[in-house]
Amino acid sequence: MSRARTHAAGPGRQRTTDGTAPADVAPTGAAGGPVTTAWTEYLAATRQLDGVRRDAATAAGEQAHAVQAAREELATVRTRLAAQEARLREAGVPPISLVPTPPELTEATRSMASGPAAVLAALRMAGSRADAADAALAARGLVGAAGWPTAARNLLVYAPLALLVPLVQVVLLVVTGPGPVTLAALVVGLPMPAVAFAAGWLGVGRLFPAGPGGRADRTARLGALVCLVPAVLVSAVLLLALLAG
Repeated sequence: MSRARTHAAGPGRQRTTDGTAPADVAPTGAAGGPVTTAWTEYLAATRQLDGVRRDAATAAGEQAHAVQAAREELATVRTRLAAQEARLREAGVPPISLVPTPPELTEATRSMASGPAAVLAALRMAGSRADAADAALAARGLVGAAGWPTAARNLLVYAPLALLVPLVQVVLLVVTGPGPVTLAALVVGLPMPAVAFAAGWLGVGRLFPAGPGGRADRTARLGALVCLVPAVLVSAVLLLALLAG
């Protein structure tokens, strides 16, 4: 097998017989001479340029990912805001109140001037505010009950749940009279106050916004009393009817 021969090609450089220069081969010349110094500086600049190129490629990839995520977030926020705008107009909010003011537009433009990452952060903030608006709209859906006193608004949740089973028991007593059906209704209704209270506890937390401490005021004692009193009264009526029958 023949080996590639080299011949001189200028001061301090060698080339192979096919005309290419060997990679990272220092040119010949006096040690520490200008040719060697220039060659060292050339290699350092080449490596620095390659690092800059890699960093630029990484930054471009991250920017493209942020742009794609921002576009997806923008589509989601637009859809949610359109639905909220329709609900607010149905509630009688003037259209002029739903349009951002010039200072608000200026502040939004300034906050998103740093690039796609800042735009994505602003859109995610808008999404969180849309969540808060949805919660407020859901609370206001109960005929403005969110503005009522705490005990009064919680009664809207506890009272229907507390009366549901006792009403069914009274209807069964009236329809069937004292007998096995009434006895079964009495037995089944014994744990129902606890079930009604648990359902009311969850319902108050879901329907009404949390207070300043981050927790909803569920008025637990009032809820327990409301759920217990109808059940006790109806159970007493059913028991007396069974004894009389």
